[in-house]
Amino acid sequence: MKHCSGQIKYLIAIKELSEKSDDVRCVNISNHLGVSRPSVSKMLRCLANCGYVYEDFCNSVVLTPEGELEAEKIMSGFAETYTFFHKFLKLSHDEAHEQAVTFITTFPQDTTDRLKHIVRRTIKKNQFN
Repeated sequence: MKHCSGQIKYLIAIKELSEKSDDVRCVNISNHLGVSRPSVSKMLRCLANCGYVYEDFCNSVVLTPEGELEAEKIMSGFAETYTFFHKFLKLSHDEAHEQAVTFITTFPQDTTDRLKHIVRRTIKKNQFN
């Protein structure tokens, strides 16, 4: 399924925050992304309508099984893209994270897949040399 850049950013944020804590709240997402709480509520309503988060997101934001699957797909591409910016281009963790999110939310999926392939191939090649 094609996602808008906002959905991708929010799914990444929810996934990252849920790995740190079982209790992900709207305020956590707001602080993580640097957006207002009304913006978070609006996007969470969109994600709930898509079936990615449970309807009762006011108390705690939890990904549905479908949302978990979509987040995993996104994070798969994110990991290699982050590696490219952090290890290959030597950007700091925060800069690499920001650039990776921008890249996967801006460029077509095909381009992201090609970058993933190059990063994997280069890492694999360097492990044997």
